[in-house]
Amino acid sequence: MLLNATQTAIQEAVRAFAQDRIRPRSAAFEAAGGYPAGLFAEMAGLGLMGMTAPEEVGGAGADYVSYALALIEVAAADGALSTIVSIQNSIMVSGLLKDGNSAQQARWLPAMIGGTAIGAFALTEADAGSDAAAIPHARAARRRRLAARRHQAVHHLRAHRRRRHGHRRHRSRRWPQGISAFLAPTDTPGYFVDKTEHKLGQAASDTCALRFEDCFVGDDALLGEEGRGYGIALSNLEAGRIGIAAQSVGMAQAALEIAIAYARDRISFGKPIIEHQAVGFRLADLATRLEAARQMVLHAAALKDAGAPCLREAAMAKLFASEAAEAIVSGAIQTLGGYGYLEDFGLAKIYRDVRVCQIYEGTSDIQRMIIARAL
Repeated sequence: MLLNATQTAIQEAVRAFAQDRIRPRSAAFEAAGGYPAGLFAEMAGLGLMGMTAPEEVGGAGADYVSYALALIEVAAADGALSTIVSIQNSIMVSGLLKDGNSAQQARWLPAMIGGTAIGAFALTEADAGSDAAAIPHARAARRRRLAARRHQAVHHLRAHRRRRHGHRRHRSRRWPQGISAFLAPTDTPGYFVDKTEHKLGQAASDTCALRFEDCFVGDDALLGEEGRGYGIALSNLEAGRIGIAAQSVGMAQAALEIAIAYARDRISFGKPIIEHQAVGFRLADLATRLEAARQMVLHAAALKDAGAPCLREAAMAKLFASEAAEAIVSGAIQTLGGYGYLEDFGLAKIYRDVRVCQIYEGTSDIQRMIIARAL
């Protein structure tokens, strides 16, 4: 698709920032297992932490095409960081705008859009996996309490299946069955991080196992209506899938650029290896798959901008882009040969980071199920 002047300007600005401020430090971020707090404030200054949020709440007021373009450029510099940006925009900020009440929005949107609070999304349990509606353990019950403690920490979105009875020490009022969504600050008593997972890739974006034991949150923590938590989660995953598809394109783009640059410089049998048909044709195929993925992502984003249904297109983009990205990074490694397997050239990190794109925000199998139903 053709980009307008605003979209092009956003793409170029984010690319310049990402290549200057993020990419040179990407390996250091991975080694440290996180990011310096100041980086999020820098990104917020560019509008990256609330891109599609309206200007009246402090957002950039950008369209989804611009958001996808920006996410591609962030991912091209650091895949793990693009995951944080995707969740912050497509789930946390968008979720608050769609389903949060005025008090929740006033309290949390400025911090999230300003980069001083980073949200996380907790949807499933170890026994549930992709079947997020079948949460076997988490329960919530309404209890009477004299006072609720006020919290100032980052909110995490957590889906609980409500139980139909209260704790024996408290009078309770029954809530309807179903899953409801809550905003839970990390310093809430009873909120525990049991484990920070050791992952194949994206080490700088931590994934944690959470546990709730007699964790009390006030009524103001309920996001949306009671029993609508699963629907809230699914509605936000549509934009999330566009985001993951975009980051897949970004990481694949970075890998292909490394491979092309190497193939132009590497001399073998008297000429650059890109001029050897075996290498040139491989890169041509990879470039074609990358462009197809890019166009699918932008098309899904354009449909969302138009207010048109795009569940199928978002699933298609996520499926195709995530699977194409792994193949593109693998082909880039093959182009560099033994050097591609070394950390020094950057492809090994991208390969680690890109693999999860076929898993989170709905596995490839789930995307195929969604697409098949739409047929």
